[in-house]
Amino acid sequence: MSLLADLDVRGLLHDSTDRAALEARLSSGPIGVYVGFDPTADSLHAGNLLGQVMLRRFQLAGHRPVVLAGGATGMVGDPGGRSEERNLLDRETLAHNVACVKKQLERILDFDGPYAARLVDNADWTAPMSALDFLRDVGKHFTVNQMVAKESVRARMESEHGISYTEFSYMLLQANDFRHLCEHENVEMQMGGSDQWGNITAGIELIRRRTSRHAFGLTWPLLTRSDGAKMGKSVHGALWLDSDKTSPYQFRQYWIQLPDDDVERFLLQLTLRSVDDVRSIVAEHRAAPEKRIGQRALATDVTALVHGADAERAAAEAADVLFGGDPALASRAALDAVAREVPRTAMSRAQLGDLVSVLTTTQLAQSNSDARRTLAQKGFRANGQVLSDDADLSSVTLLPGNYLLLRRGKTQHHLVRVEG
Repeated sequence: MSLLADLDVRGLLHDSTDRAALEARLSSGPIGVYVGFDPTADSLHAGNLLGQVMLRRFQLAGHRPVVLAGGATGMVGDPGGRSEERNLLDRETLAHNVACVKKQLERILDFDGPYAARLVDNADWTAPMSALDFLRDVGKHFTVNQMVAKESVRARMESEHGISYTEFSYMLLQANDFRHLCEHENVEMQMGGSDQWGNITAGIELIRRRTSRHAFGLTWPLLTRSDGAKMGKSVHGALWLDSDKTSPYQFRQYWIQLPDDDVERFLLQLTLRSVDDVRSIVAEHRAAPEKRIGQRALATDVTALVHGADAERAAAEAADVLFGGDPALASRAALDAVAREVPRTAMSRAQLGDLVSVLTTTQLAQSNSDARRTLAQKGFRANGQVLSDDADLSSVTLLPGNYLLLRRGKTQHHLVRVEG
């Protein structure tokens, strides 16, 4: 199966330039292909993940990916998919965001070897360009009629807020990025979400006019969940790729909790498994949906892709602990992951001698009487073991990292870090 045919089966082809010509070019040898990411925050989110995975697919197929961090376009903001203008970022904030985003872009792609990825920042060639140069070398190749005909621009012009000249010019900036990468990095193809089609075709036209070269474009459908929710949004807000903003545990749980209707599509689109492998997993999942086999495969692959295999294993172990598994079997990394998700307290060995005080201090019990009553009902556990009302926590064998995991009922946890 060709690369384009594989993308088609996965539901990843929304629009493309001439399919036969693109198929012929991809089969003739390596091609430079790029995707751009505007650093509007100091982290990418799950909605950006598909672009990175698409570049990885092309790299694995023997093509050369170029990742663009939009240090220049991020200062303007793409009007596509917006009902009003974005708040403009100052240069210092944008530079910080670019530095953070670059680190995330480097995780999924291979930056060594014969098809090594390249990471570029469009501020490097856009910032030195004067306004007159831009108008003469880029602006003159487009009519206002062409630009207004683009869906994203037209929608904004018809909206209550309209569109500023700043955002109106975004299409030309992105077109010039494609032209620059074609001339200086031998990039022949740009990819993006379906809302980027107008910007991509503008770049193809500019390349034709300025260089007489033939370029290609491809877009994928925008990611949305079956329930209509925007991809990458959780009850806690955006699902960030930065582990400091969304922990690997929370990231993994997002995929575990996806509805069944989303499993096959996201396994096909967001993992590097073969189509046959995905179909096998989906068949197994449908035979016993309560086991969440599909969600677990998806969570494992996507979390390992974004955070690494070690972080994924720790997050999976942490989930086992928090959902009733034996904490005595957990690794130090897993317990460190648990520490990010539950309330925690530092105590000395001596403090552990007063069981009731420990339970009230950790707020697992609301009062001394509540603590004693729940102890009598065998409602507390320490490191997985049921506590009796005369238990001495100071003698309990600690978990790796000097942790003591207390639990009330099935879901209420508190982690004590024992010092001294």
